[in-house]
Amino acid sequence: MVVGDFPIELDTLVVGAGPGGYVAAIRAAQTGQKVTVVERGEVGGVCLNVGCIPSKALIEVGHRYEKAKGEETMGITTENPTVDFSKVQEYKESIVKKLTGGVSGLLKGNKVDVVKGEVYFVDKNTVKVMDEKSSQTYTFKNCIIATGSTPIELPAFKFSDRVLDSTGALNLKEIPKKLVVIGGGYIGTELGSAYANLGSELVILEGLDEILGGFEKQMSSIVKKRLEKKGATIVTKAMAKGVEESADGVKVTYEVNGKEETVEADYVLVTVGRRPNTSEIGLEQVGIELDDRGLIKIDDQCRTTVDGIYAIGDIVAGPPLAHKASYEGKVAAEAIAGEKSAIDYQAIPAVVFSDPELASVGYSEQEAKDAGYDVKAAKFPYAANGRALSLNESEGFVKLVTRKEDGLLIGAQVAGANASDLIAELGLAIEAGMTAEDIALTIHAHPTLGEMVMEAADVALDAPIHIM
Repeated sequence: MVVGDFPIELDTLVVGAGPGGYVAAIRAAQTGQKVTVVERGEVGGVCLNVGCIPSKALIEVGHRYEKAKGEETMGITTENPTVDFSKVQEYKESIVKKLTGGVSGLLKGNKVDVVKGEVYFVDKNTVKVMDEKSSQTYTFKNCIIATGSTPIELPAFKFSDRVLDSTGALNLKEIPKKLVVIGGGYIGTELGSAYANLGSELVILEGLDEILGGFEKQMSSIVKKRLEKKGATIVTKAMAKGVEESADGVKVTYEVNGKEETVEADYVLVTVGRRPNTSEIGLEQVGIELDDRGLIKIDDQCRTTVDGIYAIGDIVAGPPLAHKASYEGKVAAEAIAGEKSAIDYQAIPAVVFSDPELASVGYSEQEAKDAGYDVKAAKFPYAANGRALSLNESEGFVKLVTRKEDGLLIGAQVAGANASDLIAELGLAIEAGMTAEDIALTIHAHPTLGEMVMEAADVALDAPIHIM
């Protein structure tokens, strides 16, 4: 031990101040625990600083620019709108600054100490927190690990000024004339769509049969169709092989149908997934068990295999979603406090901020059938909704998956404008154990997009009003 390094005793140590860690820290403090949260980067983690929030700002700028170009069908014409991308970046950073400042204020207000540094586990009750200058020992009764994840770097595509991860794509100084995206999942599709809306020529290389593989084909095909309408090229069943970089661009080589192809662009964005940040923090010193993907094994209260240590977020099984991490953070903090909280993922929504948006909660139709349920799927189209037509957003649908025996809602999908907002009501309905009849009897305001939820419930009851 370093001379003078006297251990600081804590009730609860939280490792990581992202959307899982800071929520866990605040909830733990609210239950009366003495809490310190350690963060090696910035408060707010990837999500607030270089992920969810800045990407949505960039996506919104793309939508505003598209609208600024006019809408002839609405009688609006404009001439040569321009984008000052340096101001776009300033706008994006201002939002990040407000939110991270707000989180810091919340931590302080809840009397949570924030320490900057890297954590290394010495044993099951002790860590070293190190920065560039010093090391401090902390002992704890309980610990919540929330270290998040990092973009996967392909061996043939080392990140550089021209080969970008999601952070690099968000921090560009210019709008690319042409952008290649490797990986058509939610990150690649969101960022690719944002730049396509800002005028970039977009090429997506996806190894699977379809982009956005986590969603039903009837949903992802709407996004694919709109991207292609913007001039994007989407190549599926494509295997990226390598890249040649120059001072002003890249040449990407890929294979499709047994044939090697090349495409040149200003940048290539690699979004093939993320890996959990579970290495090099001393977990092996403690004996915490990992699965074959490097994820920490937990029970239904987020306990690891070591007593007193919990894990949440991207480092445990399940979709890498910020709201999942926050939810697990509350469960872990409350479990430490002796409460009966336990994780239940049935009503956790998944959203992709593509164009148009996609959202899903609970079972898809196929998942429900695979799970042994006898289900009915009921769809209502955006094209039959007055509000959608007035917004010139007629593509998409609301779909309910109900159990045939009693009409219980067990899943829902929305593809179309504002899907990210509409899915909240459907998640609540699943959590509350509501049936199609309950939803149909709930009066929805007119004219709104939310009416489609009620209309889809009418379809489920074989009593549709506004479609045949």
